[in-house]
Amino acid sequence: MTEGTGRRIAPEELRSHQWYGTDGLRSFSHRARTRQLGYLPEEHLGKPVVAILNTWSDINPCHVHLRDRAQAVKRGVWQAGGFPLEFPVSTLSETFQKPTPMLYRNMLAMETEELLRSYPVDGAVLLGGCDKSTPALLMGAASVDLPTVFVPAGPMLPGHWRDEILGSGTDMWKYWDDRRAGLIGDCEMGELENGLARSPGHCMTMGTASTLTAAAEALGVTVPGASSIPAVDSGHDRMAARSGLRIVELVWQQLTLSRILTADAYEDAVATVLALGGSTNAVIHLIAMAGRSGVKLTLDDFDRVARTVPVLADLRPGGKYLMEDFHFAGGLPGFLARLTDVLHLDRPTVAHTTMREQIEGAPVHNADVIRERADPLAEEGGVAVLRGNLCPDGAVIKHIAAEPRLLRHTGPAVVFDDYKEMQRTVNDPALALTPDHVMVLRNAGPKGGPGMPEYGMLPIPDYLLKQGVRDMVRISDARMSGTSYGACVLHIAPESFVGGPLALVRTGDLITLDVEARLLHLDVTDEELEARRSAWTPPPARYGRGYGALYQDQITQADTGCDFTFLARPGEVPDPYAG
Repeated sequence: MTEGTGRRIAPEELRSHQWYGTDGLRSFSHRARTRQLGYLPEEHLGKPVVAILNTWSDINPCHVHLRDRAQAVKRGVWQAGGFPLEFPVSTLSETFQKPTPMLYRNMLAMETEELLRSYPVDGAVLLGGCDKSTPALLMGAASVDLPTVFVPAGPMLPGHWRDEILGSGTDMWKYWDDRRAGLIGDCEMGELENGLARSPGHCMTMGTASTLTAAAEALGVTVPGASSIPAVDSGHDRMAARSGLRIVELVWQQLTLSRILTADAYEDAVATVLALGGSTNAVIHLIAMAGRSGVKLTLDDFDRVARTVPVLADLRPGGKYLMEDFHFAGGLPGFLARLTDVLHLDRPTVAHTTMREQIEGAPVHNADVIRERADPLAEEGGVAVLRGNLCPDGAVIKHIAAEPRLLRHTGPAVVFDDYKEMQRTVNDPALALTPDHVMVLRNAGPKGGPGMPEYGMLPIPDYLLKQGVRDMVRISDARMSGTSYGACVLHIAPESFVGGPLALVRTGDLITLDVEARLLHLDVTDEELEARRSAWTPPPARYGRGYGALYQDQITQADTGCDFTFLARPGEVPDPYAG
């Protein structure tokens, strides 16, 4: 049993008691309005009030089942003697939201923080899973610091096409390139359209969603094994109910989120992501999440840890299996049991006194999916951090998903000033692109995108695809989907829109990528770069008003997590006066 304050608090020490339990006009009003909602006094008075923050939406296929899961959470809360209240919050759908849900991650974080702070709740259960929802919910909750449990949405079922098993995202990119290369036609694409994503749940590859929910479990904010349970499996319903049971006990113990989200927990989450061969997006999100927890996490920490952990999960896009295979091979408990020498095992989780207790004896049932340490998929973690005159504040590459021949490469740049220009011109034979060229996209970063869209897997020209080319070095200040693959250098900081060196690259300049040396270098003299910088003029702001204007005024760069300056800085926020 996890310990918080070391004792069980009394009912009058509950945070919700300020709203309901005092002898005053406001407390009388709160009780009367709760009767208006149809609740009896004995249903809620003196009991932990649990907020269930639900990112369900009709247009979010990753979360479309969470309306039902919220009922299972409520069931668990009721059974444990708590009082559940469901709150709808913003849904961030990677599939549909434009220009990118990354633009709105911090908005959901703000909504989470302010809902939990302003209402009479003692603890929270967070329901999410699609890429940006996991970090957003945990960032907001960390800023409030109540007892909290995270319920991952879970991966969808494997896709199917004819006799082939499909991975969402990863196989979409693959077969779209096959269509552009003339290898398959519209009939095949129609069949793929019906078979690629065949149930509720997030991507079932080790994309950003699976990476971030695994990170949440490694941080210790889920019940054990939660992150890999398929969304439509009955075990997912049971996990949601178990989370409802657990949050009530956490409230009585006052085990707040800050006791879980420690520096050791974040380092273990980094090790987990790297050993999974996880998404590059996790770099940005974990840095932002750690910042909200008062923990300084940097790109250098990722690179340092990457050199100490092997890749042990044979999962797409870097491997061959899918999340259902991973789940039945042992899930994250079995996976973490392979990494005990690099983890901090004496830290608490929401379910156990220590992580050691949580994963002790966890079995691995399939060593092809979760590899032995002596048989890794790769000797080092799946993400490398690059430095050089083209990215003085850093860049990242998921090198295990790239063709090895490109991990040390020098080639001439071909520059696209924005994504729309790239779409219009990339197939123009006049560009005379060859497999040796380095494709450069700029003005796609946090401010330039806006929102740093997943444009980083630049499409290879049709005429090269028809020649059999499937990978080229591609460089941008954008992100890319965690389901993507290729020699894509991402998150270049500072971004081109604010005058970073990427803004100064010209077509024909030689660029060197050397992953082993952790180098990204533009072969231009310092004097020439300075002359180009003097001639550069900033582009106009993207937004004149609204949330976008707040975003562009407050957003930080990729290397520091793309949080808002006013949210990331330290400072006290008082609890509201409820009387």
